[in-house]
Parts: sequence; C-alpha cells; structure tokens
Amino acid sequence: MSDSRIPLYLITGFLDSGKTTLLIDTLGMDYFNDGQRTVLLLCEEGEVEYDQSQLSKQNCRVVPVESQDQLTTTFLEEIDRRYQPERVLLEYNGMWSIQTLRDCRLPKTWGLYQAIHVIDGTTFELYRNNMQSLIVDAVSEADMVLFNRCTPDMPLPGWKRSIRAVNRMCEIVFESPEGDEMEVEDILPYSLDASHIDLEDDDYGIWYLHVQDHPDLYVGKTITYTALAMTSHKLPKGTFIPGRNAMTCCEDDIRFFGFLCKYPQSRNLKKGQWVKVHATIQFEHADVYQEEGIVLYADQVELTDPPAEPLVYFR
Repeated sequence: MSDSRIPLYLITGFLDSGKTTLLIDTLGMDYFNDGQRTVLLLCEEGEVEYDQSQLSKQNCRVVPVESQDQLTTTFLEEIDRRYQPERVLLEYNGMWSIQTLRDCRLPKTWGLYQAIHVIDGTTFELYRNNMQSLIVDAVSEADMVLFNRCTPDMPLPGWKRSIRAVNRMCEIVFESPEGDEMEVEDILPYSLDASHIDLEDDDYGIWYLHVQDHPDLYVGKTITYTALAMTSHKLPKGTFIPGRNAMTCCEDDIRFFGFLCKYPQSRNLKKGQWVKVHATIQFEHADVYQEEGIVLYADQVELTDPPAEPLVYFR
C-alpha cells in the first residue's frame, strides 16, 4: 500500500467483545492522537460508549452505519467526499458477514492498513461452539487477533492453536482483565530434548502448527506418525504429502494439512492410503511452497490402519 493512501483500520468482533474499548485506548495514544481528521464508521453500539466531546478534541467524527446494506462503495465514496478523512476506523458488526467487506471496493484513495479481530476470553467458548463459522471468517482476514479478559486458568494454548489453524500469519495477543499482555507458552505432548518424536495420533495438529512456528527446534530430528498419503502427478517425482484432514470450523470446512515428503518409492503409494511414516525433518526451499518450508525425508513408509479419530481438531 502506498503511504499516500488514507489508512483504514478494521476492527471486528462480537458485541461487547471490547472493540470500543480498544478504539478509545488507541485514539488516546500519542502516535494516534495527532490531530488528523478521523472518521469512525460505527456499525453497532455496545455497553461502552464514546465520549463525543473527547472525540471532537481528537478531531474524530462518528458516522453510524445502520445496516449491512449501507456498506457500499458509493457510501464510502460519499464519506470520503463529505469528511475528507486522513484516517478511517471501521468498528464492524460481529454478526455481519465479512463477505460484505470483500465485495465492497474501497475508494481509490483508501487502503486497508490493519485488521484486528477482538475476542472476549470469557465468552469465546460459547461463541466458538455456536457461531464458529463467523469467527473463522473474521479471523482469516485479521492481521492481529486480540484475546482480552483472559485468566491463567483458561485453555489459552489451545485457543492459540485454533487461531493458527485458520490464519498462520496473524499476530495473536492475550490480555488479562487489567489489560496487561500475557505470555502464552505452547504446551507440547512430546519432548523437544529427544532426537526422535513418536507422535501420537491426537497430537498431529499440535506438531503441525508448532513445527512451522519453530522449525529451528526440529531440524535434524526424526519423527514417526500416521498419515493419509496424498499423491499427485503435479508433485515432484519421488515425493508425496503425508498429512491429515482437519476441521477448522465445521463439517463443511475440512482441510488437508501436510508437508512435502521426499520418498523414492512414493510411486508405489496410492492416494488416500493410511501410512506410518518415519522421516527426518528439514527446513528448506521447495518449489511446491515457492519458499522455504518443512520438508520430510522418509526412509520408511508402511501401510497401516487409520486412527480411531481420523479428523484432527485444533483445540
């Protein structure tokens, strides 16, 4: 994005998740409270309200958005013409589909600068169980996911994995009820001190995400695990992808997660076979990734029975 474009900050999350509090705190920070003409597009009002007099001092104008249908390119262009903003904040309604924003072209002078999805830790499990598809939709577009009102007794490592499964690149932040950032360490079901990992079936999702975040901790180690063989004529000769199908939000959103594996006898494998793989883990460039990534070197691949639970869950 060109520096000359008007930055748009998108804040998503369910009602009372903390979106307004985040924006109030942000507007009060020195780097944001610089007098620039700011338009706040407000798509819903929660328990926390904006102080209109304070917003006026910060040169911020609030424009209500009453319905999802109102968010059109024409509407945004009218906002741009009428208020001539130097910065735009969009507090989005958590019950509206992100597809509305995907379909809405921004004015030519605007550019999406940052998308933040806010989650209330005290209600996350409830929303995840009942509105998971909406969460996945918003998280997939986010540059940052902010969990607030968190306490140490909450399953924070599992929540972190569930977000990583949807969006590998976003920053994930956990905050206490007092607003202090919390360090969340990954809890691994195996030891990184060992040279070999004998991976249990239920732990595939944990390993799959952690090895990508910390490849340096795994390079040179060997691993044994059960996987589905994914074969294709599009893959380089002597390779296949052993992986697992994983549910990221619902039964309609099942994806295959696996890494390229170099195995000279891969031509003997058939797509969909369950195999036990013994391989060495490396991190190197691969054309199928178009960048560096995890590459396995298998010295043994045997047919085996499927796991008791074929699907992987990131919890």
